[in-house]
Amino acid sequence: MKAIIFDSSTLISFSMNGMFEELRKLKKMFDGKFLITLEVKGEIIDKPVTIKKYELEALMLNQLLEEKVLEMPDSVGVDNKQISIKTREISNIANNIFIANGKPMTLISDGETSCLALSNILNDKKITNVIAVDERTTRLLCEDPIALKKLFQKRFHTGINYKKENQKFLGNFKFIRSAELVYVINQKELTSLKDPRTLDAMIWAVRFKGCYISDDEIREIVSLGRKH
Repeated sequence: MKAIIFDSSTLISFSMNGMFEELRKLKKMFDGKFLITLEVKGEIIDKPVTIKKYELEALMLNQLLEEKVLEMPDSVGVDNKQISIKTREISNIANNIFIANGKPMTLISDGETSCLALSNILNDKKITNVIAVDERTTRLLCEDPIALKKLFQKRFHTGINYKKENQKFLGNFKFIRSAELVYVINQKELTSLKDPRTLDAMIWAVRFKGCYISDDEIREIVSLGRKH
């Protein structure tokens, strides 16, 4: 079994670009699970559905849940209590890794942390998984904390202490962004658009909705798409 664990950021990017059918088709060809945690469900469905501005997108995402395009962790034998315990553990590590002006910096939300928690549990269960997240902070925290430290020091104009021992636990996660997912969608011809500009347009669309990706990365992905 394998799984993609979706953070709110990636699903919001897909929903704001109206790419629900593409997500359905992607799930159909994927030999595994598309999972969301209870915390992510709260961020993309339970809370937004009570706000008129976001209600329609929330209802459409809920439809994906009802269709089992998206599934909860119990579908792979993981209960919410397990995730809650692991979420608190990871939050305590991640949100105490950088210290600025004598105070720990809160870096990631409960939704993002719950995705890391679920990934950690699935790793223990030997279930291959990747976390779909568009936020730069979460990815850099796990993949390149020194770069994140430098970024914060430049942004906040202050020295930041780094607890290196805390980072060891965060180095075993694998990530994917909506940009890479739309690349797969384009290459597998899962979109009804046939224009050669489609891949470029889709990647820019998810970038404008919050996917952190550089101009150079976009050019590289689009160039790779043209070669196949």
